[in-house]
Parts: sequence; structure tokens; C-alpha cells
Amino acid sequence: MSNLIMILNVLVILGMVVSAILAVHFENLLSAVIALSVTGVFAAAEFLILHAPDVAISEAAVGAALVPLIFIVTLRKIKGGKEK
Repeated sequence: MSNLIMILNVLVILGMVVSAILAVHFENLLSAVIALSVTGVFAAAEFLILHAPDVAISEAAVGAALVPLIFIVTLRKIKGGKEK
């Protein structure tokens, strides 16, 4: 059972690192925001694995939902940063 949790822990951390690197790498701002949101989901999953459900709920609400929503609304307001 402990090996299974260790493997799950490594996979979640690896997913978090990959999605964070993708968020920095993407040229398209919307894709970067979505990758940032995925990073927040992985962080919330890691907090659940570490038996911190209150922190996981906060991370899911803020890091995976609220912050990307604010970024997407801002991108729509500025029309993706492109002049038309």
C-alpha cells in the first residue's frame, strides 16, 4: 500500500512540474492559463495525498478555479493582447 501511495505521489509531482514548465513555455496566453490551472489541480491532489483536505479545498478553489478565471476574463477584456 505504501508503494502505491509513493508512486501516486511521484506521478502527481511530475505532472505538476510538467504543467508548470508548459505554462511558462506556451506562446498562447490562454494555453498558459490552462496549464497554470492544471498545475493548481495537481497541487490540490498532492495536498489530498498528504492528508490536508482543508488546504486541498482552498487550493482547488483559488489555484485551479478563481485565478485562471480572473486571467481568462482579463484576456477577454484586452482581447488576448493583440491590437485589432
